[in-house]
Formats: sequence, C-alpha cells, structure tokens
Amino acid sequence: MAKAHLPLAALAWLVSDNQKRIFRFRLRRGRGSVVLLKAMPELTYADRTDSFEEKLRLLEAAWRSKDYRLARSLAHSLRHSAMQAQAEVESPGTPLGPAKLELVESLPAPWRAWAKGWKYCRALHLDETLGLDRPSEPIEVLLSFPAEQAASLAREVRVARVEDGTLKEVPCQVHGEVRRGTERLARVLFLARGVMHQRQTFLVFHGNPDAELPAYPTDLETRGEGFALDVENDFYKASLSRQMGQLERLSLKGGHGLELFAGGEGHGEPPGIDWAHDYAASGHFQKFRVTLWETCPDYEVVRGPLATIVRRWGFPQSPVHPVFTPARLHVDVEYRFYAGLPWFHKSGTMRALKEFEAPALRDDEWVFTGQPFTDIVWMGPDGKLRTGPPDAELRENLWAVGFANPQTNDSFVALFLEHRADGLPELKHNGSPSLFYRSHGQLWSRYPLPVKQVPAGAVLHQKNAYAALPFTTADGPRRLEELRHRLTNPLLVTAGEVPRNADAKAAPTRLARLGEAGDSPIPKAALWSALRDCKDEQLYTADISVVDLGLVLDLRVRGDTVHLLMTMPHRGRPRLGYFTFGSGGNSVPVQQRLLKVPGVGKVIVEQTWEPGWNSNRLTEDGRRKLGLKT
Repeated sequence: MAKAHLPLAALAWLVSDNQKRIFRFRLRRGRGSVVLLKAMPELTYADRTDSFEEKLRLLEAAWRSKDYRLARSLAHSLRHSAMQAQAEVESPGTPLGPAKLELVESLPAPWRAWAKGWKYCRALHLDETLGLDRPSEPIEVLLSFPAEQAASLAREVRVARVEDGTLKEVPCQVHGEVRRGTERLARVLFLARGVMHQRQTFLVFHGNPDAELPAYPTDLETRGEGFALDVENDFYKASLSRQMGQLERLSLKGGHGLELFAGGEGHGEPPGIDWAHDYAASGHFQKFRVTLWETCPDYEVVRGPLATIVRRWGFPQSPVHPVFTPARLHVDVEYRFYAGLPWFHKSGTMRALKEFEAPALRDDEWVFTGQPFTDIVWMGPDGKLRTGPPDAELRENLWAVGFANPQTNDSFVALFLEHRADGLPELKHNGSPSLFYRSHGQLWSRYPLPVKQVPAGAVLHQKNAYAALPFTTADGPRRLEELRHRLTNPLLVTAGEVPRNADAKAAPTRLARLGEAGDSPIPKAALWSALRDCKDEQLYTADISVVDLGLVLDLRVRGDTVHLLMTMPHRGRPRLGYFTFGSGGNSVPVQQRLLKVPGVGKVIVEQTWEPGWNSNRLTEDGRRKLGLKT
C-alpha cells in the first residue's frame, strides 16, 4: 500500500473500521501524525511454524537433490512436528463414564468438613467378582474433568475410600494429563484390596487451586534420568540398560539376595536378562533387535510414588545399522514397576507396516547366566502350575513359564496375561524353559508366529507379569496360580453415585495438608497473581507469564518461605536461573517478584524435568497468546 500521513485520530478510525479484518501496522512517527507504511494480516500459529506436509515436501525435494544433510535435518524436524501433534491431538482413550460430578458442599457434614478446600467429587465403584480376598492390586482409570474446574490435575486430584461411614485417603498417582477442547483428561492410578464378592466405593476429588503435589511415602524408589533407571521396592531392584533401557539386571531381595544377570559380550551389544523383541530377516540373513539400539529411538517415562512406567518404541536395528534400516515391524514396549508388589508388568505390540517374511520372531526371551534355579515351572491353559519339562502336547499352549529353586525359596516366572494378534491366525503360546543354555545357564524364548509371511497391518499384542515370589514346593504353585487368576480377572471399576450416607462419620484427620484449605500463612492467590508478572521475554511480543506457560508445577508455603517447583520448556533451555534470578535479561525474576508479596521472607525454587513439559500445560490465556486452538 502507498505511504500515507495520517493524524492519530484518523488512524484510530481506520483500526475501528477494519475490525472484521485484523491488520498489523508498521508505523513511523511524525509530528502529530504517523506514517502508515504497510498493513499485513495478523500472523497465526500456522504462520509461525511449518506444517508436517510442508516439511515432507521439503524433505522429498532435498532427497531428490541428494542434499542428505538437509534431508536429515528435515527428518528430525518432522519428528518434532509429530511430537507436538501427539501432545495436542492424540486420543488418550475413552474416559470412564458417564461421570456424575457432585459439589463437595452437598456431601454429608462430616465428609464436607474432611474434604474442605476441594470443590468437586465423583464416585467410583470397585467390585470383586472372583470370590477371593485380594491383596493390593493396581487400579488405573482414565477420567475426564471440565477444564475450568482444575488448573493442574496432578496437584488437585485426591482419592478416598468410603469405609464404615468415614473417608480415608488412598495414595494416588496422576499421569498422562492432556487438554482436549473443554476437557482435561488424566489417568488416575491407585492400589486397592478386594474383599470377597463385595463392592467398595471411592471418591475422587478435584477443584482446589491451593492444592500441592501430594507426597506419599512408599517403598518404590527410582534413581537415574530418562530411561537409564534403577527401580527398587521391598521385593526387587530392577536395573535398566543405560544404553537402551532394556531390563539388564534384577536383584531379588530374598534371604541371600539372588542377582539375575546375563554375562559375556552378548552379540556385541550390552548383555541383559530381557532380550525381546526381535525378528530374523528373510532367508535368515540377519536378526533385527531392539537390544541393538544405540539409544532409545523414542521413549516416555512416568515416575511416581506408586508406579514407574518406562515406554520405548521404534524399529529393531541391524548388526550393521544403518546399512539396513527396514521400516517393516514397529515395536512398542512398556515396563511398569509398582510399589509394594513382588511382580511387574511388561506389555508390548509389534505392528507390521508392510508384508514381509519373518522366519523367526520373538516377543519374549529371558536369559540368566549361571544356574540360579533348579526347577522348570510352567502352566498350561488349565491354570495349574507344574514342574519339570512341559508336556509335549502343551508346548504350544503355555500360559506361564519360568524357574524356581525350592532350596533357596527363589523363583522368577512369566505369567502370560494377554497374548493375541490382529490379522494373523491364533498365535503359538510357547516358550518352554531350558535349565542349560550353551555357556549361559537358563533361558526361555517365545516364538509366537503361526506363519512365516507376516501380512501388512498385522499386530501382535502381549501383556505379561513377571513374578519374583518366594517359592516352596508346598505353596509356590498355589501362590502363582492365584496371582495369575487375579491379574487376568482384575477388580471391576465402574462410575457410580456419591452415597448419601446418613451414618457419615467424622474422620480423625482431614484431606488437606497445611496450606491446602485456604489456611496458607501467605495467600496462594496472591503468589500466583505475582507470578503472572514474570514473563518469558524470549517470546518477545506474546506477553506470556511462567504461569500461563505452565512452568510452575507446585507452590508451597511454609511459614514465611515460599517453595516453587518449576520446569523449563525443553532441555535446549536447561537454565532455570533465567526465570529465578533474571539472568539473560529477563526483567521480572521470580524470586525478586515473590519477595515483594507481603509476608514472604524467603523464596526457594527447585527445578525438575519430571514430568516433561508440553503444550498441555498451557493455560487458556497461554494457548491464546501462542495462537493454539482451544
């Protein structure tokens, strides 16, 4: 557009007259007027990044022109586009419903007083259907919450069991929180016992802006970073490979502390006790293994007081990677280690993206150096545990395999809970254990494929529990049989109605910790408000605060001391001091701003990378300021 000298009043009219067409004006000031140089449409989120489709077009062009360095950069950028789309779009599943939300103020008076500070609750029913008194087992349920009713589900969600008219808090762990439209969804995990043929009622509370991240003491300890972890409870210590996250060692905490390991040089990769998943290429030319990953191609980790979850996925790799890089079989594997339980889960899928020949494929293999066990144990489809070599007619229909040593009371047994396939005939449920495997010791290996030619779209599913139970000849089989029976028939969870209990009783404790029920010595609302003055000035024109970015994970007040737990958006910006102390030119440091709030004498800011940050942590204002759809 041509240059035009406009008085300020005329400029105001121009902006008003074009309210339906948003313009950005580039101006030059003059005496009493401005010079309008040009007008441009307001930039959108799509203008500030590039789409997956655009990057794919650029990648194809780079490949055609043999610019392989550029192609590698674009492939990396495509991965980041997929990560952001996963955060914003991927379905977390179907939440349990329909959810009937109740106001806490409508509860019986003793319960209302116990839950002071929280505004909303809902009921869950757990039914025991087997006729067994059960020890603790993990209960995980996907729940949906109206977005305007909670700022952070990890901080605000609490679970309580209704017991003899009183409410008793149950430790819970919230993970996988996402924002989808007007809803927030998250997985809520807790441990529950089952009483024979009885229904239990639990209340799930949310809606407390003063809530803090709960700290539940359990026997579960997780040390390390990323997937390179040591996970320990009262029954075992599991060590994951620092290279690629595979289970490398397992120490059983029996009387003498048996350590299960695999020694030697492997096949050139670090040896471990868990060797699946892998497959042989056509003609047995080579084997593609996940244990050959130089690092995890992709992974997610959840750390908490009740469960540590490590999920890894990618394509198995060649012994001479990257000479051969077929994208034929995608593998997704997850470990789940729990507090207080002598077993852990491993689940996985193997998905064929194209038709290919696989003369051998394994989805479960464990190797132990030495001879730590004396007996083979196995279970057929009847659910009865036996010792000795599996019966010949049942070797393709096994549902538990492993080893035991009645003299030392040690055992390690894989309980096959789910083993099925889509797009394939019935899988083979094999894996006969061997007490003597070459120079190693003991091994079992499951080869499930019923065919050699794997069709495109076929998916193999598995979920196993690996138990390290004390084992004697007298009661070892019974304990393993009951464990598998319980795990294949878990407690039934349904949405319910909050009981209107006329016999509601007061509890000796309350749900809120100090500072969570409007009793903070320094009002938390004032602290959150002050933090909105602390902006990320690297987003020059967004005017967005650390609160709207969702960088503040927790806020606690103890006396005149304010404790903050914060994260950074990504590891390319690892220095939290930028926000805490104002380094790098940030003009309103967190520490300095909070010290101006009346009553604050000290500010402590801690940094964490767990859980990792993504755009689901943005507030409504934050999403708007970054141009993301709400």
